[in-house]
Amino acid sequence: MVSRERQSWHCFGCSKGGDIFSFLQEIEGMDFIEALRFLADRAGIRLEFQANEVNSSQRNRIKEINTEAARFFHNFLLKMSASKSAMDYLLKRGLKTETIEEWQIGFIPDQWELLTQYLLKKGFGIDDLVASGLTIKKEGADAKSQKGFYDRFRGRIMFPIWDVHGTVVGFTGRVLVETEKSGGKYVNTPQTIVYDKSRVVFGLDKAKQEIKHKDLIVMVEGQMDVIACHQAGQKNVVATSGTALTESQVKLLKRYSKNISMAFDGDAAGQAAIKRGIDLALQEGLNVNVIKIPDGGGKDPDECLKKNPKVWFDSVVNAKGIMDWYFGREFANKNISDPKQKQIIADALLAEISLIPFAVEQDHWLRELSGKLDVDVSVLRENMKQILDKSRRTDRDPDFTSGKKSFGMAQDVATPKIIIEETTRLGRLLEKFFMIFFRLPVKAQSSINDLNMEVLSTSIYSALYENIKRQYNGNNLIDINKLRESIVSDTNENQVDLLLMKGELEFSGFLESELCQEVKNILDQLNAEWLKTQRKKLQSEIEQLEKSFDSAQDKENNFAKQKVLMEELQKLSI
Repeated sequence: MVSRERQSWHCFGCSKGGDIFSFLQEIEGMDFIEALRFLADRAGIRLEFQANEVNSSQRNRIKEINTEAARFFHNFLLKMSASKSAMDYLLKRGLKTETIEEWQIGFIPDQWELLTQYLLKKGFGIDDLVASGLTIKKEGADAKSQKGFYDRFRGRIMFPIWDVHGTVVGFTGRVLVETEKSGGKYVNTPQTIVYDKSRVVFGLDKAKQEIKHKDLIVMVEGQMDVIACHQAGQKNVVATSGTALTESQVKLLKRYSKNISMAFDGDAAGQAAIKRGIDLALQEGLNVNVIKIPDGGGKDPDECLKKNPKVWFDSVVNAKGIMDWYFGREFANKNISDPKQKQIIADALLAEISLIPFAVEQDHWLRELSGKLDVDVSVLRENMKQILDKSRRTDRDPDFTSGKKSFGMAQDVATPKIIIEETTRLGRLLEKFFMIFFRLPVKAQSSINDLNMEVLSTSIYSALYENIKRQYNGNNLIDINKLRESIVSDTNENQVDLLLMKGELEFSGFLESELCQEVKNILDQLNAEWLKTQRKKLQSEIEQLEKSFDSAQDKENNFAKQKVLMEELQKLSI
């Protein structure tokens, strides 16, 4: 029971109380600024912030645009005959009409500017439509004429994305009929001033109260998984919409519960994609459990619910603690009488134990490992200290390549390697090239042949390039799984997955044509940057030769070398 008097509240059940701001902070999990903004919006009061505040008026206009677009998509799905195939698809997937309405799922036909023209007629400006990510401006388009603009989403089933307070901040569009020109099965709203993919948790606006009530977050991978779970009565389910869990998302979820059970694909790619999120959750002090769907139960929660809802519900109830799960995986099929295999197990599990921020809990798992390996705890503590020191040196020194913080997978400790993010402009351009490369359809992947091998000669991506080229030249197809397997011994088992995840974060809202153009631009920049780097290198060598001679013979030899270098420099300058 809650009593209110003069904008205050008091709960006789738990004895908590306070003003309206603390009420929202307690019930909704808001911080003070969020509560202030929420109440100001409700009261129609305009808040003035410092000059570094993002343009709030455009932010509000984009929110209105998103709300109107969501209404348009939803009404089109429900009322227009052109959406029959989309509605049939959703019903075939097992969604009920009331679920479609609750989640405001919509549809837009494959027309170039249907939504843009509709929103323009509603009085919204073309600049705001472009800023919202719903409209794309063609190269050289004249904003005043309102020509040369087209819809980002076409021929897609539309899923609105809400922030934690129930405001539509973006969309995911699933193509209904996939073609070479469709730009991928899923297209998302790009980053805007109201939508930051790394800060939004899909379904949290609808799940937060049930999460607080059950004191449990159930994290799944896809939006359809979330919707299917809610339809089945499990309301504390959310998703990150296909990306790895970020620090901002973890901090947001932590407001509602410190217990999280995570379901993810059982293959190596699925594990790698979520591993960073698990680490962040552990570091934030969350209790992490792993949901494992039994073999034959379905590849994901949505499929499992269709086959047998009880199997999914039981899987959630029986979720295993993350450390128990790690221990089970690392000890499986290992011979602990072999000291090398004992070291492999220790390295993998100590890397995970080191992430636990609580001393007592960390000590528990060290003693558990000590007992299972028959190794003294003091030895394990020293080993863990070495792993942490090695990790810190890696963070400080990008040339340090002899150690790797384990991803929890068994590996040969004699030859561990790490992924180093190149800090040169060449390195960053190469990284971006491969990020886009993995998002392009096969027909566009021929761009790999346009890469200058000399650019790659000292790059961490040289082995990846060689493996890709070997595959591509063999059958003109790139098999990601085979590529992932082939790269293990050359660089690192996670390099492909890391590039896939980074590409998803940076380029998820781009069309195929935009990606192809971006690749061309990057190749041009790579060539120019390589030439610039080579010229600087040659100039430096020439200057060094001028300074380093002790005799007439040295001078003569150096002059001959300088001449050769000058000729090379001249060739590069043409």
